[in-house]
Amino acid sequence: MNSRFIMHAAFVLVLPTAFAMAQSTQTERHSIQERQARQQARINHGVADGQITPGGAARADRNQAKIANQETRMRNRDGGNLTATDRHRLANEQNRTSRGIYDRNHNAATDPARDTTARFPLSPPLGSQRCQSG
Repeated sequence: MNSRFIMHAAFVLVLPTAFAMAQSTQTERHSIQERQARQQARINHGVADGQITPGGAARADRNQAKIANQETRMRNRDGGNLTATDRHRLANEQNRTSRGIYDRNHNAATDPARDTTARFPLSPPLGSQRCQSG
């Protein structure tokens, strides 16, 4: 009787933990894949609008593929799971790729209204102010 109770209690305690771990793996996988899908949609939107050049799109696609391959290697190495360090590295890579997509969407080559030389457009150019002496 006592051993049955202990086995039952152990099963009740272990089952939710195993379920949470499985759910966490599923959630993190979808989270990474969803972000990859959103970034791919941003690339496609930029190409459709003419804001991303074909070369810029190819580079962004290569970055996306690199991240997907990196995730697969990390998961294979750790039995289908990602460690916290792996998730952090993938997030950093995704952040870098996201910035690249943004930069490709907002560059002077495809957006003539954007003047990258004028950092402070409201201030007068240097040398145009005269020094007023007393």
